Amino acid sequence: MAEATIEVQVCYALPDSSFLRSLNVPAGTTIEQALAQSGLLQAVPGIDLAINMVGIHGKRKPLDAVLHQHDRVEVYRPLQADPKEARRRRASGKPATG
Repeated sequence: MAEATIEVQVCYALPDSSFLRSLNVPAGTTIEQALAQSGLLQAVPGIDLAINMVGIHGKRKPLDAVLHQHDRVEVYRPLQADPKEARRRRASGKPATG
């Protein structure tokens, strides 16, 4: 009997490009295993899983979280600006610095 597989997606977005790959992986595969199988870490060498947070459908998850059918694994980039400060700047009409 064949091993059960599930279909998942791995995605990572940059300002000017994105990585999106669909995978068929064995049931019980973790986020970390799917990331390794997807080729993302080779395609975008700047990703450090010790620093970059990951999640499924916009919700943070640990690397050892087990995936389910149709999960979308997302790797998040660090914020470039504090969202609260950016909102204050926009409200005051001051240009961003830095």
